[in-house]
Amino acid sequence: MTLVESATEQRRVEGDDESDVYPDDRGWVIDCVQRIRGDLAPEETAITEIPLPSKLTGLRLYVKREADQPSGSHKHRLAAALLLHALASGWLVKGRPVVEASSGSTAISEAWYCRKLGIPFYAVVPDTTATEKKKAITDLGGNVVPVSGDIVTYARRVADRFGGHFMDQFTYAERAYDWRGDEGLAPELLRAVPDLDWFVMGAGTGGTTTSVARHARYTGSGLKVCVPDPEHSAYFDGWFWRDPTVTDKGSHIEGIGRPRVEPSFVPTTVNRMIRVHDAASVATMRVLAAGDWNIAPGPSTGTGVFGAIRVLLGMREQGRTGKVATVLCDPADRYTHEYYDDDWLKEQGIDHRPWMPTIENFLRTGDWTPPETFR
Repeated sequence: MTLVESATEQRRVEGDDESDVYPDDRGWVIDCVQRIRGDLAPEETAITEIPLPSKLTGLRLYVKREADQPSGSHKHRLAAALLLHALASGWLVKGRPVVEASSGSTAISEAWYCRKLGIPFYAVVPDTTATEKKKAITDLGGNVVPVSGDIVTYARRVADRFGGHFMDQFTYAERAYDWRGDEGLAPELLRAVPDLDWFVMGAGTGGTTTSVARHARYTGSGLKVCVPDPEHSAYFDGWFWRDPTVTDKGSHIEGIGRPRVEPSFVPTTVNRMIRVHDAASVATMRVLAAGDWNIAPGPSTGTGVFGAIRVLLGMREQGRTGKVATVLCDPADRYTHEYYDDDWLKEQGIDHRPWMPTIENFLRTGDWTPPETFR
């Protein structure tokens, strides 16, 4: 009999029917779960309609205001889902930290939840992450670890070092979201706009778009999903060529686009993808911020609205009417010194100015005239 078998037999003889291999502090777990599902549950957010000109009669554009969540972005829902998934799976141990790899917004939302639950938190972020985002994490009691290499690999090391749990949003987002239930972004959206035709949103993990697509299929909705993808992201080519091994150098639009096709991006749930120039994303962001719709967005919202405009144009060309929705992902004040700073944009090689008249003119008249260099 081996040492392990002997110890197992001894516990059996002594009547010990619990294992100390995997600690189970059930009281703490239940308390955390009840709080996340109760007073800390994500809030139902409002929808803003952007009025379209008469040339687009019969077409409507909606923006779901996820930046109004308590932690300031649509990642608030993801953070809640990931924590519930980890708690229910027995992965979290009281007193040990949660570690996440993030460009910022998911980390902010997880830091918000972890502070409420008394869980230590570490965020491994790219060293290019917006200063405002890093400050938001530390203001919430989190620890920021900026790195120049692969944030996922480094996050695993940090979790190992501190005996914590690597949350791994890029793997678990699509399975943590509850797409069957009647709570969440998709059910809220379809309750507000039951005959919605398209949901348009860029992919970071891919978890949100996947959950929306699954919910639509599950509930019998005809809603389709379009993912606008920024320059140098691997998602478009991975989707188009049906090749999950595709890689690229990664996106300049913070929060969306990845250098590889992440496990939570499920291509079969996506009906259409659109490549979007970084300059077009930033221009759309700036036009929205200057408008009268009370929308002050970050750059990923610019990508989403640009994609929605392209979908609307396609519907008009086909003589169709219908409704398109996208998401206000996070607020402008997280990017004051980056995407709202012309000098910073110049350093990044992003010139949004040629696209500004195109977006402004479309929202004013319905005409679409891209800059000559992008035709």
